[in-house]
Amino acid sequence: MRKFNADNERLKRRYVQYLREAKGQDEQSIDKVRAALVRFEECTKFKPFKSFHIDQTRKFKDALGRAKNTRGQLLSLSTTDATLRLVKGFFHWLAGQQGFKKVLTYADVDYFNNNRKDARAAHTQNPVHFPSKQAAYHAFQGMADHTELEQRDKAMFAFVMITGARVGAVSSLRLKHINLVDGFVFQDGRTVRTKAGKTITTWFFPMHPDYLAYFTAWVTYLRDDRKFGAEDALFPKPERRIVDGKFVFDRVSRNIYANGSKVNEVFKRAFTQVQLHPYHPHSARKTLGQELSDRELPLATQKAWSQNLGHENFTTTVSSYLPVSDQQQGALIKGLGSV
Repeated sequence: MRKFNADNERLKRRYVQYLREAKGQDEQSIDKVRAALVRFEECTKFKPFKSFHIDQTRKFKDALGRAKNTRGQLLSLSTTDATLRLVKGFFHWLAGQQGFKKVLTYADVDYFNNNRKDARAAHTQNPVHFPSKQAAYHAFQGMADHTELEQRDKAMFAFVMITGARVGAVSSLRLKHINLVDGFVFQDGRTVRTKAGKTITTWFFPMHPDYLAYFTAWVTYLRDDRKFGAEDALFPKPERRIVDGKFVFDRVSRNIYANGSKVNEVFKRAFTQVQLHPYHPHSARKTLGQELSDRELPLATQKAWSQNLGHENFTTTVSSYLPVSDQQQGALIKGLGSV
């Protein structure tokens, strides 16, 4: 059992309440704060927060520099930077609390800042690999669809390619969210695990027509053949049955998955089965961003495409999903004529 300081625990509970109710943070974000604070307490041997001294920040930074992750590797610069920011956020809040205003100043809190070089390196974006639309379609064609579960997986892959939906949303959608007549999915933030609980209406992107055809056939099968209702899962978990005295999982249930791990598994396996890089589902959003760039659409259509990805600001799509490699950058600049 790990050590703890009772006074510290009470303060952390108050801070968690503040993050949850005043800042609206979700449990996943709060868990990261908890983990960061435990790291700091381990470094100080669980001394009371009220005995804070700026020397503790130096020792904490040194400890993070030596710390290793679960794979036995040193913590990345981004992890170290994020941990420092989370702990700094706590002490910034603490400096304004009754009983701490004389022992902790906002200037003291600034000692948690990372050095500029490491902070800049931590936020440097690495090149993100994503499949070309040709590679994605090749993976789709290579997916088996002999069993009901294989058909579900192939429909799931097709759905990701025509919506760019995130794994949390894909795993929690129900049939009531699908409108095949008008061609869109309603990602209701109240019942679908969207990013930050945002509600998004996504019209099916005009990618390869086989994607939409296969997905449509899957939804029709669930509604007509399996008699699924509006509240049943779009991509259900397997149903456990007993056949000849043994448990089998050979058909879908009506229940959604608890998380998006199955979506990740299906997407990566589709590529590895055809000897391609195991791309993750989120990379399909990059593929859709590249398709936007390749089509050279009018500005209004580009904005609609961006909104379809769930972005309120077109700049988000441009900065995050319209990658320009170093080679492309050089070719484009060299291709410009002098004035």
